[in-house]
Amino acid sequence: MSMLIMPSHLDTCQLKTFLHARVPRVECPEHGVLQVKVPWVEAKGRFTLLMERLIIEVLRECVTVSGTCRLMRISWDEAWNVMDRAVRRGQTRKKTTPARYLGIDEKAFRKSHDDMTVVCDLLGGTVEFVAQDCKTESLEDYYRQFTAQQLESIRAVAKDMWEPYFKATIKHVPDTAHKIVHDRFHIMQHVGQAVDKVRRQEHRELLRQEDECLKGTKYIWLYREENLPDKHRPTLEALKATNLKVATAWAMKESLSGLWNYLSVGWAKQFMKRWLTWVRKSDLPPMRKVGEMLSRHLDNILTFCRHRITNGAAEGLNSKIMAIKRRACGTTSRPPSASSAAAWTSIPDRHEPGYPRKTRKGPIRLGYGLLEPESDTEPSARAFYAVRSLHNGSKKVPPAPNGSRPLESR
Repeated sequence: MSMLIMPSHLDTCQLKTFLHARVPRVECPEHGVLQVKVPWVEAKGRFTLLMERLIIEVLRECVTVSGTCRLMRISWDEAWNVMDRAVRRGQTRKKTTPARYLGIDEKAFRKSHDDMTVVCDLLGGTVEFVAQDCKTESLEDYYRQFTAQQLESIRAVAKDMWEPYFKATIKHVPDTAHKIVHDRFHIMQHVGQAVDKVRRQEHRELLRQEDECLKGTKYIWLYREENLPDKHRPTLEALKATNLKVATAWAMKESLSGLWNYLSVGWAKQFMKRWLTWVRKSDLPPMRKVGEMLSRHLDNILTFCRHRITNGAAEGLNSKIMAIKRRACGTTSRPPSASSAAAWTSIPDRHEPGYPRKTRKGPIRLGYGLLEPESDTEPSARAFYAVRSLHNGSKKVPPAPNGSRPLESR
């Protein structure tokens, strides 16, 4: 007993090519009729694996799915189904153990603080988990996938100072006190916002006295001194020589950036004690407020000296999520599940059939430190273009955009 299959293959001399083959089938009393698996096409697939690999490459290069359909002469439905199967293959190859270095961040999917929780692998640069909302339960769902022994393999977790994430990590990850690293970019963002608030308050006071010396200087105070454009340096030097409150706040911000150069937790702690004393004694309420916040989280700020990781990879993946959202042509629905959103956003480069296997050797630089990969064969991460996860969890392929018509099937 056999079944005739005719999957589409790579073109031969610019002509459509179909492979005709009779695949054996067996009848099992327990499982019913089963078809023998063949290595060159998936079960019930309409394309050979080599053809699917080419379609995926074109999808990654094209801006829209309809552009791929025109180039490959396939229908809209066929293109989406190829992407769906590629995601499933990538998901089955993903490891079931947590990453050694995790990055946790929230992503605003819509306006009005409609956020999601995104967990990523800082070494691989891949999205591992996505959950609705930014609550403690949202992150706990990720940790509950693993055993206590597996969670012990987590070496460090980079995150901002959002309390629900802190509670979930403390509850599930062993020895968390020495593993949580508050992201230094978020910390400097809070300090920069405090500096800007001091500037605004002082600017209003000066305007009452008809003094416009701070007019148009917002971004001068937010730059790092070494990154300040040369055209703004004379203005900054002149303002620093005055007795302005914002100049003092700016000096505090610049001084704090020296913290990230420390390798010893003990010396870094002494530095922070001096800095916090300076802030507390200042007559700058916004700076005192941010100083109190940093004082409460000081232990997990200083862990940066030990682990040297940041949440930069998570922020980069957030930008890829927004790029996928823009490619969805106005569709703004949330991802239906953690697995589909994680798969569509970034899939480990395990390679589709026909690819040579690429490997990455040597250390990976994160922050100021060096982190070794899991093994010499650990794959690098690649963004994969697909948008199915943005369509309300529906298993139906989204319709073609207005004005476009799916091409006829191959």
